[in-house]
Amino acid sequence: MRKFVDLHLRPSIENLGQVEKLVKRSSDLGYHSVGIPLPPNVKPEEIHQLKTICENVGVDLVTRIDFLPKTSGELLRNLRRFRRKFEIVSVTCNSKSVARQAAKDRRVDLLAFSTGFPCRRFFDSAEAELSSKAEGALEIDMVSLLFLTGFPRIRFLSSLRKEVAIARKFEVPVVISSGATDASLLRGPYDCAALATLFD
Repeated sequence: MRKFVDLHLRPSIENLGQVEKLVKRSSDLGYHSVGIPLPPNVKPEEIHQLKTICENVGVDLVTRIDFLPKTSGELLRNLRRFRRKFEIVSVTCNSKSVARQAAKDRRVDLLAFSTGFPCRRFFDSAEAELSSKAEGALEIDMVSLLFLTGFPRIRFLSSLRKEVAIARKFEVPVVISSGATDASLLRGPYDCAALATLFD
């Protein structure tokens, strides 16, 4: 039996009602585990609350932290301080130097890139080769496809096609996540797979 995981739900963890709605909807759609980004200074009791919510609907919680560093030095400092606290580390790469550092660092699990700025999408052959050696993955949030329309969506899909082709060439895993902040933005795993055919 296949087990589906959505590694990127984005509720406000202070709003436990919102967390519960997202997690329950994920369970209803067939997901077995969900990843929720947490702040670096998250308290153990806050994680316990989230785990309890997930357990009550039969879903496993995956703790993750999302870094948005301005420099490679900032990324390295964050990794040294916080890597062991979380199961998954994602880095949004808004510069070439950050993308290079994140791709080659084995402490980084997921590489993410800005949606609305094609010039800030740095996943090329060099990143893919480094990421393949470091056993990282490329993460794509499906919520971006739901929000974008017209030419921005076409341009985004074009970028994704190129990146996925590069990832496949270098055997870099591609992780499809929702990126949802609201239950209405969630889609089932097979729906996400169908949407993913838009970028091969």
